[in-house]
Amino acid sequence: MNMKSIVNQAKAEGRTLLSEIEAKEILYDAGVPVARAVLVTTADEARTEADKAGFPVVLKIVSPDISHKSDVGGVKVGLANGDDVAAAFDEIIKNATGAEPDAQIQGIAVQPMAPDGTEVIIGMTTDAQFGPVMMFGLGGIMVEVMKDVTFRVVPLAERDATQMIDEIKGKAILEGVRGQPPGDKAAIAQAILRVSEFVEANPDVQELDLNPVLVYPDGIIAVDARILLAE
Repeated sequence: MNMKSIVNQAKAEGRTLLSEIEAKEILYDAGVPVARAVLVTTADEARTEADKAGFPVVLKIVSPDISHKSDVGGVKVGLANGDDVAAAFDEIIKNATGAEPDAQIQGIAVQPMAPDGTEVIIGMTTDAQFGPVMMFGLGGIMVEVMKDVTFRVVPLAERDATQMIDEIKGKAILEGVRGQPPGDKAAIAQAILRVSEFVEANPDVQELDLNPVLVYPDGIIAVDARILLAE
């Protein structure tokens, strides 16, 4: 499904929050490196898709009514075999329905588990005065605790993306500390530019979050994606 059909479907269903599966498909088509996910609705389907994806895998609840999946026990990581996947499927459904009895559950997303990397966040928010504004910073808990982020108004040039990476206080982490190899800053800059181009071309998008994006010495991958449409 392309961006237009996904947006039309969401609007027809009266929702502004795209599912993680929808968000990732759109961003993948836009050239953003994302860990793609498959939607399943039974434990047997989860087993089959996990086999295809290759172990270990991650399972996550997919619901328009649950935005913070971890808070309701809706995420299971590092699942190493089919039995673990089937058990995790049942447990996630039980956790989610227990925490949010009225939530509409579309199913569960199955995706390969990415190796550990340095966590960063790439995002966009719409400012009433300036319009779409790109954001970059260290991801995971660092973005919440340290607020180590930088901003640029869309559209961005290549120089802007590079400057955003260099402006954060924690950039030393990306340059390699204590014997760690440096992260692929060129790949981060390219992803920032791709997202900037995407939001410029799609004014329906009001907010976008890629968090975390895992950074490696050679390449990056966004393991979670969130897109909120304008009302």
